This record gives sequence, structure tokens and C-alpha cells, in this order.
Amino acid sequence: MAPRDGDDAAAPPAASEPVLGLVPEGPAATVTEFAPMRAQSRTPRQVPALTVAAVARRLGVAPATLRTWDRRYGLGPSAHAAGSHRRYTADDVDRLLVMRGLTIDGVAPSEAARLARESDAHDDRYVHAQPHGGPHHGGATGAGAGAVRASGALARGRTQEVTPTLVIDAALRGDEATCRALLAPPADVPVETWWLELVEPVRAGLAARTVLARSGEEADTIVVAAVLAALRSRSTPLARTHVAGRRVVLLLAAPEEPRPLSLHVLAAALAVRGVDARVVAGPVEPHRTVEIAAMTRPAAIVLVTERPDADLAVIGALATAQPDVPQFVVLPDGAAADLPLGRLVHRARSFTGLLHEVLAVST
Repeated sequence: MAPRDGDDAAAPPAASEPVLGLVPEGPAATVTEFAPMRAQSRTPRQVPALTVAAVARRLGVAPATLRTWDRRYGLGPSAHAAGSHRRYTADDVDRLLVMRGLTIDGVAPSEAARLARESDAHDDRYVHAQPHGGPHHGGATGAGAGAVRASGALARGRTQEVTPTLVIDAALRGDEATCRALLAPPADVPVETWWLELVEPVRAGLAARTVLARSGEEADTIVVAAVLAALRSRSTPLARTHVAGRRVVLLLAAPEEPRPLSLHVLAAALAVRGVDARVVAGPVEPHRTVEIAAMTRPAAIVLVTERPDADLAVIGALATAQPDVPQFVVLPDGAAADLPLGRLVHRARSFTGLLHEVLAVST
């Protein structure tokens, strides 16, 4: 007899679960917070039951992963009509979304499965992203697109709780509008907290995922665009206007390297504290950078590189031309030996430390 969709006969016996995922398809999602769990029983949602293949596409995991979760943790399909394969109901999918969200957040699979089995879609401990505008290509309607836990300080001041998992899911769906809404930093949360607790984990999570993207699909690009838009909206008109007599802080990447997103975040964190920080765009060869420094007379210069073989000649050139201007350099350990240290050339080892060091010399 042929195995049913929910059976684990086709599941690989490997100890680890598959890591290759498919980008789920479907319309944009809006984020809503569910009301607290009520005493009355839940009304079953009229949602078409799904095959293992449809659920796998929706969650962005391999079908073998679903079979493993069914076999090991009991998170399998529950609907079964005589003469047909077992199918996943809306509640089954909800539990799988909790499982997937928690495992992405680093919770051990066994513990994530326990929480998923105990979860309820109306429990206010969770936030759901619900699809709108019709069914997904997988055929489901009404089931949640993500369920995650709260995220510490970042959640304060919001009517909805945001975690890296929610943003990662939206980015993988290609949902630019939801990414922008989720990545808009609350007014009472410092820029550096938003960066360290949300944006960096999101980008690290995306970098660790293997996906089969179609032409034009680039999840990290969506996140970067949303972050830049958030930073523009966060800056005040005063921060965007140069004030005569106020010295600027120059922020640049090493020559021949792309500008890291952290430079724009640092500029925003400085701007909200009254420091006129400018990201240097375009070529930054030593002679051109020295000319810019001579014209702007900066209060400090920050250079960021992510390469162990970075070209650090610009630092020496600036130290010679502007010996009284503090320079702060962020670089990997492999490049530290080549750093031309001087009286005012310092190596910064963390974003928060860099921010406070620059503030100390520019305010």
C-alpha cells in the first residue's frame, strides 16, 4: 500500500533535519495581535485541509522536515477522511508555525514542539501574521503566517510585538510593506538597541538560510531598504541640515569595499544626539579622503572594514594630514596587525562602544 502524505515512510533517517527551504509564496501579510484567550471554546475555522507538500511550501521548509516533526514530536496532520490521505488542518498549521518560529529563534526542537502543542492561536503570548486578499498558492486561507514570542526591550512602546522571526518570514515572502512596518523603530527605543536586538539578528538569520529564490528575489535587499527607510523617517529636519560652525563626523568604508549598513545606523544614532554625522559615499582613496577631511574639518573619522586584508592606507594618510582628528577603526582580528596605530587612532570592538567613544570627542 502506498504511504500516505502524513506518513514518515519517506522521511530520511538522518539525525539532523533538512536545512534547505523554499521561499513561501503568497500575498502580503498584515501583523495583528490576538486578543487574550477567552473562556469559550474556539470555533473551528473553515479552512481547506492541506497536503504535506502544500504546508511545506507555506512554511518554507522541506516536506521531510514536516515528516520528521510528525514522527518525533507528534506535530502531524490530524484530518482524515475515509479513502483519502491525512491532511493538515488550520490548527495543525498554527502549531507548525509556532514550532518553526521558535526553532528559528534558537529554541531546542523538543522544547519548541512542547510549546507548539500547548499553544493556542488566541493566546496573547503570541503574535500572528495573517494573510489577506485571498488564499496562498498553497491553497490555505485564514491560517497564520507566523507565530513568535516577544523580544525584550524592543517590544516596549509597541502595540504589537516584533521578533526577528516575523521580519525574516516577511522578507522571505518578498513582503516589502510588512518589512517596513515591522522594522520601523519605536520612538522610545534607542537606535542602537533596535539595531542590535532586531536588525542584526534578522540579517544573520537570513544569511544562515539556504533558499531557492526566483529572479529578482533578494530577502536581505528588502531588509536593507526597510532599514534605510526607517532611518530616514527617524532623523529630524535638524539632523539633516548642516549648522554653520558645527563639526561633522565622517563615516566611511575601507577603499574598494561596499558600505556596511552599520554606518547608516551609527549616523542615525549620532544624529539623534545632536551630532552631524555623514556617510562618505563613492570612492574613498587616500588622496580624496584627505581632501574631504581638509574641507570639512571633522570632529572624528570612523572607518569600518569587514575584510582581513583591508586596505588601511587611508588611515595613515589621514593621520598624517589631520594629526589632531581622532580616528576610530572597526575591523576583524585578522586585520588588526596592519592597523597604523597612533596617538589618536583607536580600534573599536563593539557598536555600542564605538558610539560612546565618538560621542565623547564630538559633543
